[in-house]
Amino acid sequence: MFKKSFTNIYTAKSLQIPWYIVLGNHDYMGSTGAQLSPVLRKIDNRWHCMRNFIVETGILDIVFIDTTPFVDKYFENPKKQRFDWKDVLPRGKYMSYLSRNLDLALKKSEAPWKIVVGHHTMKSIGSHGDTEEIVTHLLPILEENEVKMYINGHDHCLEHLSNEEGSMQFFTSGGGSKAWKNEIHYKNHNDSTHFYYDGQGFMSVEITYDKAKIAFYDVSGKPIYKINTMV
Repeated sequence: MFKKSFTNIYTAKSLQIPWYIVLGNHDYMGSTGAQLSPVLRKIDNRWHCMRNFIVETGILDIVFIDTTPFVDKYFENPKKQRFDWKDVLPRGKYMSYLSRNLDLALKKSEAPWKIVVGHHTMKSIGSHGDTEEIVTHLLPILEENEVKMYINGHDHCLEHLSNEEGSMQFFTSGGGSKAWKNEIHYKNHNDSTHFYYDGQGFMSVEITYDKAKIAFYDVSGKPIYKINTMV
């Protein structure tokens, strides 16, 4: 099944590089152990899936964080929604561990660019909107440590928002499937929304020491939005 859904699909030469994956809510509704298993990397060495980790490149540190355990509704009706909470409970202790280590990793970083990646939205006008628990628990840590970007999936769209000062950018790249929901909530962030595309597509980020080039493309590879931002 893994070869059928990953190895045999992503065969382009440009995709023969490490893939860094962080868990989302649908992963937790299956088997997290299967996703995290080192056996998958033996099958395909591109696969790097962990709960929380950091990728250091010199000019850029990318911190990946497990956002699903922060969301209250996933714990409200355990009989209706079955989540694999192995190694997460007790929840409060796990959340404190995540928050503390995120803060420590960002404080330790000396890279000019700091980016945090999580599954859930922080700021979004898409169908899910803001994830309030992420805003409450994680956004203050990002702001204190001068993180430049937060990148997420979850909402099945492409979008770019920023905070009021413009010092932090929020990017959603969730246009891989189930797009065209037509559920847009402009009133949430009308003044800080720069781009929204309710369709399939993908995002690219190119970073040098002092500049980042972000681009969104539709499903055919046509550029539909570009922005440059300085460190």
